Amino acid sequence: MAVNGSVKKIRMSDLDRFFSALSLTQKVYLPVEKAGQYDYAPWEPGVSYDPEELHTVKSAKGLFFPQSEDLIKYRREGLSLAIGPVAPEDEEFVVFGVRACDVKGFEVLDRVFLTDPVDTYYKARRDHGTVISVMCPKPEETCFCGTFGIEAEAPGGDVQCFITGEDMLMEALTEKGEALLESVSGVGNTNGDGALLPAADETDLKAAEEVKEAHREIMKKLPLAGLTTEGFGKDADLLTLFDRPEWKELSATCLGCGTCTFVCPTCQCYDIREYDTGRDIRRFRVWDSCMYSDFTMMAHGSPRPEQFQRFRQRFMHKLKYYPDNYEGAFSCVGCGRCLKKCPSSLNIAKVMKKLGGADND
Repeated sequence: MAVNGSVKKIRMSDLDRFFSALSLTQKVYLPVEKAGQYDYAPWEPGVSYDPEELHTVKSAKGLFFPQSEDLIKYRREGLSLAIGPVAPEDEEFVVFGVRACDVKGFEVLDRVFLTDPVDTYYKARRDHGTVISVMCPKPEETCFCGTFGIEAEAPGGDVQCFITGEDMLMEALTEKGEALLESVSGVGNTNGDGALLPAADETDLKAAEEVKEAHREIMKKLPLAGLTTEGFGKDADLLTLFDRPEWKELSATCLGCGTCTFVCPTCQCYDIREYDTGRDIRRFRVWDSCMYSDFTMMAHGSPRPEQFQRFRQRFMHKLKYYPDNYEGAFSCVGCGRCLKKCPSSLNIAKVMKKLGGADND
């Protein structure tokens, strides 16, 4: 960080004022508390949120790649069909409170959906959405983003934020981020004694560096800090990894429930279905899971009839197929959601420890 006016600060007590100013021109999403858990929902006056609670049940993936999304609507008119494609989303929106791992998750999706042929529905949301990340002040024991080279202390996005006691520093990283902060430059703070987002000074930046250093020390002490990608990625032999006998042992208690895929910030599989509303036919896409027995079902049946094969498919894609196709990048960001949510305590960390290098023992 450098003192050049691009780093702003805001009082934590003024965040509602910040969200209110943004909401005049676009929708604002952030982690909202409901029934003791946090998930992304629209900001509105009085909504229950904690700017330091960023461990959401699901990532912000659904704001760019919705769980259910209309593609085409058509109806019969006499002897002909009237077909109307659903226009891609064009509403401007901001998503606040995204962790570094989830920002990296967007990059995983970008490689899939923004490579020819470009997914116009996804692209429209990426074009109209602005990401404000926050360095998570309280990493959990299930976090292992560092395994995939993610620096939690530099969360990225269009604007990245750091909490330093009673203040939050905001650093614009893209033109879109600069425009966002500039859009509220004329708003005053709650006390009426200055701007909502004054420029940060040397003292503020030093405080941010101290917060980052303390965070690095915490990350070093997490249970999965030593987990490595050794034995996976582009350099791993595909057939050797595919044929490892440990897959059956690892998957023995898998229920095939798909929970891991639905909380994952990088899973991108979907199915296309149709529904008769009584007035027209709606063709839509919905998230799907490679853990389901009917996933990619064909006329002759399922290509992976046994659960261990479906289990293997999920983790081979994360750790081998995706890296092979996208210059070594992994399709996991170490967010830890699958570790917390799997009812059978199965997860990618166990797979990496079992099949990976000695450092994972």
